[in-house]
Amino acid sequence: MKRSAKDIIASARTINRRTMVVGGVQLGVIGALGWRLQSLQVEQADQFRLLAEENRINMRLLAPSRGLIFDRNGIAIADNEQNYRVVMVREDAGDVGEVLAKLTEIVDIDPEDLSRAMEEMQRRSPFVPVTIAERLSWEDVAQINLNTPALPGIQAEVGLSRVYPWGADLAHVVGYVGPVSNYDLSRIDDPDPLLQIPKFQIGKTGAENKLERTLRGSAGNRRIEVNAAGRIMRELDRQEGDPGKDIQLTLDSRLQSYVQARLEGVSAGAVVIDLENGDLRAVASAPAFDPNLFVRGISTPDWSRLNEDKFRPLAAKAVQGTYPPGSTFKMATILAAMEAGVVTPDETVFCPGYLDVFDTRFHCWKRSGHGNMNLHNGLKESCDVYYYDIAQRVGIDRISEMARRLGLGTQYDLPLSAVAEGLAPNKEWKARAHGEEWRIGDTVNASIGQGYVLTSPLQLAVMTARLATGREVTPRLVRLIDGVAQPSGLGESLGINENNLRRVRAAMDDVSNARRGTAYGSRINEEVRRMAGKTGTSQVRRITAEERASGVISNEDLPWERRDHALFVGFAPVENPRYAASVVVEHGGGGSRAAAPVARDILLQAQYGGPPPLEAYPAGAREKIAEQQRRIEVRVPPGAKGRSRA
Repeated sequence: MKRSAKDIIASARTINRRTMVVGGVQLGVIGALGWRLQSLQVEQADQFRLLAEENRINMRLLAPSRGLIFDRNGIAIADNEQNYRVVMVREDAGDVGEVLAKLTEIVDIDPEDLSRAMEEMQRRSPFVPVTIAERLSWEDVAQINLNTPALPGIQAEVGLSRVYPWGADLAHVVGYVGPVSNYDLSRIDDPDPLLQIPKFQIGKTGAENKLERTLRGSAGNRRIEVNAAGRIMRELDRQEGDPGKDIQLTLDSRLQSYVQARLEGVSAGAVVIDLENGDLRAVASAPAFDPNLFVRGISTPDWSRLNEDKFRPLAAKAVQGTYPPGSTFKMATILAAMEAGVVTPDETVFCPGYLDVFDTRFHCWKRSGHGNMNLHNGLKESCDVYYYDIAQRVGIDRISEMARRLGLGTQYDLPLSAVAEGLAPNKEWKARAHGEEWRIGDTVNASIGQGYVLTSPLQLAVMTARLATGREVTPRLVRLIDGVAQPSGLGESLGINENNLRRVRAAMDDVSNARRGTAYGSRINEEVRRMAGKTGTSQVRRITAEERASGVISNEDLPWERRDHALFVGFAPVENPRYAASVVVEHGGGGSRAAAPVARDILLQAQYGGPPPLEAYPAGAREKIAEQQRRIEVRVPPGAKGRSRA
């Protein structure tokens, strides 16, 4: 059928309209695509470029080198050594079990290390490197690098690990480092990202712990390029962190080592102070432990051995331990009485061997009594009854105040773990702590360093330093931080009458150098280096009348844990004091027998700067001393351990 011209024109108009609609839609789609492409390629180009870079570039923290710790002579006592280790990034490894299986075929890895690493990977982000094994040999590292293509996510690294060249000799002072634990993170308010690095080491005890922020330094970082499989292709950039600051302590490592050797075989603490500046030259606790065991991860048998030892090698007895000071406290009692004017140097007290106070009898250590005792002889012969008498006249509050002036009952601000405060009790303290009134018997007990009185070897050394100098000597352990000198501990005058101090020093001189002195057997036989001191014996428990009646009358009749502590404090030389020392031997018995010889040997070693000649000892002791020196010389060889700062 033939179409009319009118139909043809209408049809053409319809087609043109459809074409225009379709074309408009096509143009709209093309325009939208163009706009989107322009938005992606121009407006959002930086954002997508960054995303692409993040897929290709990884940022990793670089742990700084830990600051070193030196002794006063510049000898390293906490050093760093190279540590080859292998790490894994779980995200890059794929099948972790399969990769670790291949790794163990190449190098020998402890199954416990593998188990710990697997647990660590489950706790950490898949992008965080986790240490699989440490302290590998160079040959192991070479084998790992050779087999890198077959070990996705595995990387061999070299870092630094702590090492303690002097081992147990400085363990309680320097302390040790160990990996950051969840417990550490829970109690440390520290946002430092370094603490999130698996097995990053921080100070756990001692100076390592107390000076952690100074020694740690700050993190660096590096940018690395990885391929689609996550393998490192190259290092693009590296910014090293700031290393930790070096610290120089006041300790003399050789004197410290000598003191540790001299205390071998007993449970004890000893401290040596330099009277010119308060520097702690030695702070020893025996027995000790090897801190390197903790850095490397202590084994269960080693931990059990240390933890179950009755001599408590993990305890820093020199600063943590508190003991009744016994007769070493008598200087505080007599100075309090003289300063208060309740006793004169020539006034005497008769000692029949005991003193009755109301219904209680207090015995003197000499059962037969000392007879008439004045200030000088009462201290020289350590007559207890003399102090029982004058203490009742002066009162506990004055005695306590004098004890504090001499440095007892004070917690010193030192970078050491758990520095003890001790106790110089008074009436107010007992009312607050026990809800009871102070009694005369408490004063009598306190006058000879028994009862509630508690002191540490550190505090006893400070007391002795203050008696020797008349100044408020304060112990100092840190000498330099990053080369900057720290304040001296010499202190100002104590404000105690110098004549009273001279009388106490003269009596302490006779304790060691007069024939009836309690430490005469441990005297220094060289006039210009002679020692002044005071012995002490503190009861761990009181022997009852029933026990005495049954024959239990001496320490040797009791188990070790129930025997008396032995103490000695001293300074030398007498004429121009340079060093003060204290020694506490746990359950050692009499101070004159167990503690005084140790203090004598330590003060001689400090004065000579090494082994003294045999002529410095009493003639009867020289053969024993020669044997002792030979034994210690093997343990403390002439050459210094560790590298020198110079």
